[in-house]
Amino acid sequence: MIKGSCHCGAVALEVVKLSGPIVHCHCETCRKTHSAAFASTARVDRVDFRWAKCESELRHYGSSPGKVRHFCGNCGAHMMAEWVEEPSVIVRVGILDDDPGKRPAVHIWVSHDVPWLEYRGEIKKLSEGADSTTVCYKG
Repeated sequence: MIKGSCHCGAVALEVVKLSGPIVHCHCETCRKTHSAAFASTARVDRVDFRWAKCESELRHYGSSPGKVRHFCGNCGAHMMAEWVEEPSVIVRVGILDDDPGKRPAVHIWVSHDVPWLEYRGEIKKLSEGADSTTVCYKG
């Protein structure tokens, strides 16, 4: 069982297994709703998905006709989305507490990329946050 939870811990879910690959979606809707360059997601068959804690804390947003996004009403963490007529849901991989056993397979909707996103080349990797000796922040 793969467990996942929101940032504040009010909402939790459980997944038996991922039914599709992990994808990084760059579409404008994902970028805007996640406030990020892309959203990492994976499909899960509905029979392999369940809310484990405080489903009543969820809030919902219809981002496209027939698509509903579910997020924690306390901390705002996006948990999953669903096309209501589809046999699977789309779990936000970043909220998983356990290793799903898969690795990202593809970037999709890259035609919607932001101009500052860099895929190639070496970008400094820090195991923790930045300080004034590694990155200079002004303002």
